[in-house]
Amino acid sequence: MRLLRHSLLFVFLAAWLAGAIAADADRFFDPSLGDFAEELKAVRKAGKQGVLLMFEMEGCPYCKRMRREVLSRDDVQAYFHKHFATFSVDVLGSQPVTDFWGAPMTEKAFARSLKVSGTPTFIVIGPDGRELARLGGATKDAEEFMQFGRYVADGYYKTQSPQQFYPAAKSWKKP
Repeated sequence: MRLLRHSLLFVFLAAWLAGAIAADADRFFDPSLGDFAEELKAVRKAGKQGVLLMFEMEGCPYCKRMRREVLSRDDVQAYFHKHFATFSVDVLGSQPVTDFWGAPMTEKAFARSLKVSGTPTFIVIGPDGRELARLGGATKDAEEFMQFGRYVADGYYKTQSPQQFYPAAKSWKKP
């Protein structure tokens, strides 16, 4: 009986901890009504370097790992919120959004329009609506994800390939 109580307590604590980590990762993303043309206006007004989009889908183990191990970290959240507006997009979603040029569509159509082919995919869109950099797949750790942010925020994307800036950046792309 005692073992059963301890097992139930462990399951309860594990579920609570998983929920707390998910909530921490949710703080990484800014609230949005899905109008990315308006979000770009807000980015320009705030003087940020752009919009960071995370394309993900329910059940994606790499998306969950990124949320749990990288996006939930306070230092990652602080850095990305300082430099970017950050939003999550469901690649299979049917929620209506407006793209960066004012065209209405679903999240799924928006992902297709940006040629997202896997999850997670991170795309940074500059204040002018132009793609600045893309990261396909999960990073190995938070430091590699922070390097991706620095590549854009510090302007290295203008003069260097991702691999020149950070040799481990095999899945980063410049448009």
